[in-house]
Amino acid sequence: MKRSKNHHPLTGKTVVITGASSGVGKAIAEAFAEKGAHLVLAARGEEGLRKVSEICENYGVKTLVVPTDVSDAEQVYQLAEKALLFNNRIDYWVSNAGVLAFGKFEETPIEVIDQVIKTNLLGYIHSVHAVLPVFKRQRNGVLINNISIGGIMPAPFGTAYTASKFGIKGMVESLQGEVSGFPDIHICAVYPGFQKSAGIEHAANYSGVELKTPPPSFDPRELAASIVKLAVNPEASVYPDWFSSTFKYLYPLFPSLIKKISSSVAGLVIKDDHYSKDTSGNVLRPSEGNMEIDGKTLLPSSKKIAGTAAVGLICLAALHFLKSQKTKDSSINS
Repeated sequence: MKRSKNHHPLTGKTVVITGASSGVGKAIAEAFAEKGAHLVLAARGEEGLRKVSEICENYGVKTLVVPTDVSDAEQVYQLAEKALLFNNRIDYWVSNAGVLAFGKFEETPIEVIDQVIKTNLLGYIHSVHAVLPVFKRQRNGVLINNISIGGIMPAPFGTAYTASKFGIKGMVESLQGEVSGFPDIHICAVYPGFQKSAGIEHAANYSGVELKTPPPSFDPRELAASIVKLAVNPEASVYPDWFSSTFKYLYPLFPSLIKKISSSVAGLVIKDDHYSKDTSGNVLRPSEGNMEIDGKTLLPSSKKIAGTAAVGLICLAALHFLKSQKTKDSSINS
């Protein structure tokens, strides 16, 4: 039997994790359990949560499974209440539940678009509304919002997803101001790049092709480790991989160029004659199928280096363009 590490700052702490039944959420749960934290696991699908609970309890920690649809505020309030009864306090809350719809915006059913917003944006808002009063009564607590680089730069053909992530970013930054008078309450944002997780396989898909994570993509376990580190040493915002840490600077410099490139690449993937059936995925119902951490990727591993190199070349080209523009401006001014 696996056992948690002794004397870690997270040992015995209570962590609530939404979207914990598969993918990144499952990786986060295992990472906290390995450090000795007691877990309150939330998602819509109870069966998936039970399996995660069994894995985490092998580390010698306690777990509580609470089937929860975060788009329903009352269910999130009940989640917070059950978490308090479970271990008398909530030390950390990780908002991670999220859904994606990929395809042309006008061809995506409006009920799917609405639910993406409800789950991603309102779900995070409901979580804050439920846990922030708890943190204020305790005079401490850490809320970690797993947002995505989609909160910094747009994802064409994933417009509802982008809208929700931009909204979460605004909420987080506003709340950081509101809690500035509470030195031991922290509202944190995490902006990871694409994850090689099962999440992509659960997405709503109106593109005509089978969805797989595009390169460059990253191991969800590395993201989970970053979130555990953030819990111990809170920061306002974290960019846990080279892609997100690069594009947080590049996108503000070259928004039009990056939008054109990303739109063109995504547009090449979408087919007018559908090879894959339209599906609402897990947007309107709990996730099914692959409930593990890892998911399918667009390129075989042998080709990932080429994909990463291509992105690197784009970055270098953009930086070269910026340098040439500055040189040109200096010449004109002189």
